Amino acid sequence: MKILVIQMKMIGDVLTSSILFEALRKEFPKAELHYLINAHTFPVVQNNPNIDRFVLYNKEQSFSKLAKKMKAENYNVVIDVLSNIKTAILTGLSGATYRISYDKFYTKPVSTHVFSRKIEPKTVGGSAIEKRLRMLTPLSANFPAEIKPKIFLQEDEIINAKQKLEEAGIDISRNLYMIGALGSSEKKTYPLKYLAKLLDQIVEETNAHLLFNYIPNQKTQVEKLFGFCSSATQKNIHLDIYGNSLREFLAITYHCDALIGNEGGAINMAKAMEVPTFAIFAPPLHKENWNMYEDGKKNISVHLRDFKPDMFVDKPEKQLKTEWENFYNEFHPGMIEEKLGKFLNMNSK
Repeated sequence: MKILVIQMKMIGDVLTSSILFEALRKEFPKAELHYLINAHTFPVVQNNPNIDRFVLYNKEQSFSKLAKKMKAENYNVVIDVLSNIKTAILTGLSGATYRISYDKFYTKPVSTHVFSRKIEPKTVGGSAIEKRLRMLTPLSANFPAEIKPKIFLQEDEIINAKQKLEEAGIDISRNLYMIGALGSSEKKTYPLKYLAKLLDQIVEETNAHLLFNYIPNQKTQVEKLFGFCSSATQKNIHLDIYGNSLREFLAITYHCDALIGNEGGAINMAKAMEVPTFAIFAPPLHKENWNMYEDGKKNISVHLRDFKPDMFVDKPEKQLKTEWENFYNEFHPGMIEEKLGKFLNMNSK
């Protein structure tokens, strides 16, 4: 059996959908398993032993050539987790016996099985996990209801990251937190002045070293955040320590006691390495879609809706997305401090 999973999206989505391969490998140990993803997301699934081949795509490539290549592979099963118009075309052209997608008007004509994205989660894995695994049910009734995503670091990556931290004068026997300072866009970034107040709280309560998750072209923004912090907090921030690649970021985060900050791919990656997380959700997002494995101890998240639910009554998603700044302004750090304090108490040395 030859199976293709399609997830040409962001890093967090690619990591989360990789759970399908663990499930498929256990149920069909001799199957040939391929993963079609955007090339820049490959590091998050690198070394995954359950995936036989990665099909890497980037915008410079010809989509028509990709379609011809997919058709020539003669897949028995295609699981289109992304389910947009382009991937629906790939699914339809594949000629696979099983063509599985999410339920959209353009996937129905080309798919043998379609599933709604709307589910009521029954496990701690949450809807993001369960709705993906449900896509496997046409193939067998033996798949589990939930599987936790995993990242596969090599020993030399872990050792090199530890050495980098030690050479920078960071004592990892002290508390060390990775801060998700910036979201994937401005609309998904907790106001920097507010975040600075939370960083002051972290240092005051734990005296932790703080690292920022950012790339060089975001340095102006993180320097702005640094400037909003108290002088005591600034002494514990190491702006010059960051991952020069996604794999190095993962290895550095592996040594951290927690990842705290904006919800996004970094939060999901930390969870996949069993690093505790405290996530701040952007107001337009639905927390229940991505608060995977939240247990109130190791993984905690906060959303403005938790504190001011009346603000969201009769507010369509379009309005939330256009008025995001107004909603963020109402999400004062004082609302978060108590939950953050409990999290620090449970996840500090």
